[in-house]
Amino acid sequence: MNLAIALALILFFAISVPVAVSIALSSIFGIVLFTNIPLLVVPQRMFVGLDSFPLMAVPFFILAGNIMVKSGVAARLVDFAKSLVGGMQGGLACACVVTCMIFAAVSGSSVATTFAIGSILIPAMVKHGYPTPMAASIQASSAELGVIIPPSVPLILYGVSTETSIGQLFMAGLGPGLLIGGALILMVVIWCRIKGYGKDDGDGNLPLTASMGRAFLALLMPVIIIGGIYGGIFTPTEASAIAVVYGLFLGLIVYRTISFRDLPTIFRESVVSSASVMLIISAAALLSFIISRSGLPNEIGEWARATFESKYTFLLAINLLLFIVGMFVETAAAILILAPILAPIAIAFGIDPVHFGIIVVCNLALGMFTPPLGINLFAACQVAQIRVEQIFRSLLLPVLTVVLCLMTITYVPAISLFLRDLIYR
Repeated sequence: MNLAIALALILFFAISVPVAVSIALSSIFGIVLFTNIPLLVVPQRMFVGLDSFPLMAVPFFILAGNIMVKSGVAARLVDFAKSLVGGMQGGLACACVVTCMIFAAVSGSSVATTFAIGSILIPAMVKHGYPTPMAASIQASSAELGVIIPPSVPLILYGVSTETSIGQLFMAGLGPGLLIGGALILMVVIWCRIKGYGKDDGDGNLPLTASMGRAFLALLMPVIIIGGIYGGIFTPTEASAIAVVYGLFLGLIVYRTISFRDLPTIFRESVVSSASVMLIISAAALLSFIISRSGLPNEIGEWARATFESKYTFLLAINLLLFIVGMFVETAAAILILAPILAPIAIAFGIDPVHFGIIVVCNLALGMFTPPLGINLFAACQVAQIRVEQIFRSLLLPVLTVVLCLMTITYVPAISLFLRDLIYR
């Protein structure tokens, strides 16, 4: 049965059936042909998959990100990052990485980060002499920080699907996010020095004090969200609602860059994005139910324990699996399908479930800017107005950099767990 469902799922993906519909149809296919379960279970299990309080954070963070994009926060953060690191050679490309790190803590979405930051910095980098493919590759790889640095929608999905503390996952995402961001900055500096790009990146930058003043309230948003969660003031779900209120306060009252007339459009875009994610979640809940009934997780667990001698070889195999999956399967779907199966096996090998969640999300984030289906890749190329194949060569260094960071995160758990252990234990 499981093989038939997997083949059906691959077939639906291959003929470009939407992800949520592919998962749901494959599950129904398995129920009808291989079980005696009544079809009434389909809407029941899909509803149960959505009947979770922490999942309310997903639409709220999506809405908060859209509000921040429309309210001009991105431009203020770009000016601040340029003033901070833009004075050195390659500073404009470094500013792209820094801005993505900050905006990631505002929007929680890599795609929103790509469009919001890329629409400003890709043209600026090209104007300063960077090749367009290089500018797009830096933007695409930096935007993946949006799903690692909290708040992160994929971390929420992992927490819900594996019953892992979302607060602890958020705390654990900070170290890896900073490591990857720092490594990308180092890569960019070396790349620019070797190629001779970005020698005049400091031209036209605002003074640091002026740019910080303009971006101060925007910079407060991640402090309020993350500080409130870690300080025990509110839960991650409550933080998502606070992010929306704060975003509206900045856009409507402080910056006055959006009006009440703009809100229906913002809400409509957020509803569409949220609905697509929620539909994937509900369909994945149905598939997880079918897979669990078949006993596949136990079979895979027994096979893994018999095949891999230690957790280190198991983690290497998991990284290879997730790297391949991330290249072809949408991140939310991959997490919701694979995490409930793989997490118990990881725990049996003595791997901390929070650390394993970070490994899963970091690895699938890598798939967001690798061919052939990396969503950030397409978004960055759309902003840069180039064909996807033109960016492949420029992606080699960023991909290698993130892979090295991923291996470090995988085999040095303290990078993820130090802050978590400091606060929660």
